Amino acid sequence: MDRVLGQILRQAVWDRLDLLDELVSDADNRSLLSVARGELPRLTSGWRALLVTHAPDSRGRCPECSNRWRSRTAPCSVWRTAHKNLVSAETVPQARPAIGPLPVGAGVVG
Repeated sequence: MDRVLGQILRQAVWDRLDLLDELVSDADNRSLLSVARGELPRLTSGWRALLVTHAPDSRGRCPECSNRWRSRTAPCSVWRTAHKNLVSAETVPQARPAIGPLPVGAGVVG
């Protein structure tokens, strides 16, 4: 059941991202402004929540990416990805990367 729920949740997220990409490409300016006002606060809130969980601990390790056997020092891949996509000047979204939904059962955790 967890596997099915995980796949449904992942697919819903991919579908939402696809919809937003489509709106950016095809919507008129008035519609795009309306979508931006509704979606940007949700996206920034989501990024903040994700980054808080990956904030380095007192030893400079990411508590989410580290485990008993492997310590991940900050900045972890989540912070590097955030910087690349939110800050880096050379990162200008051109088109959706060639990634998509995972096949059923692939990368399923819990």
